[in-house]
Amino acid sequence: MDQIMALQRCLQDIGTFSPAELELIASKCSHRYIAKNDYILQQGAICNAISFLLTGSCYESYTEDTDENIIELYCAYDCVVSPSSFFLQQAAEHPIKAFADCEVLTLSIHTLHQLIGISPVFFQLGKILQPGWFRVGFYDQRMSPKEKYNHLMTHKPTIIRTFPLKFIASYLKITPETLSRIRAAQ
Repeated sequence: MDQIMALQRCLQDIGTFSPAELELIASKCSHRYIAKNDYILQQGAICNAISFLLTGSCYESYTEDTDENIIELYCAYDCVVSPSSFFLQQAAEHPIKAFADCEVLTLSIHTLHQLIGISPVFFQLGKILQPGWFRVGFYDQRMSPKEKYNHLMTHKPTIIRTFPLKFIASYLKITPETLSRIRAAQ
């Protein structure tokens, strides 16, 4: 799949962009590969870019008492960013690490501002910063474990096929045993 088509898939839930606008975004991005277990964003670094994940998978996590706690899981065609670090230009509290080899297009914050200066249509890119903050309240406070899993199956089934159950359970803020019971009952 070419980069423009892949970028369009990354942005399909963010807004509507014409082929010329997609081409302009792609032309402003840098292309890079990240090897499995390398960092897309180091803890303590400032998130100065949005990464459009063309291939591979990655995750944001933190360690507490030797347990790795998953904050966010990303698969191909997701937009990868630390919203608070990017928006506030402060050190990232948590790293984002490649779970598998990744290919990304990276759009710097400076270039994003340039695009917005060209056309207000690029303000839509700001929606990329919303999903992580939304997920915290949605998954962690409002849904039962079964509802969380079913929502994930409906809206992000690629996560189920990509990551181990312990990552998914941590992401959903449920125990692996609870996740196993939910899966067995379906």
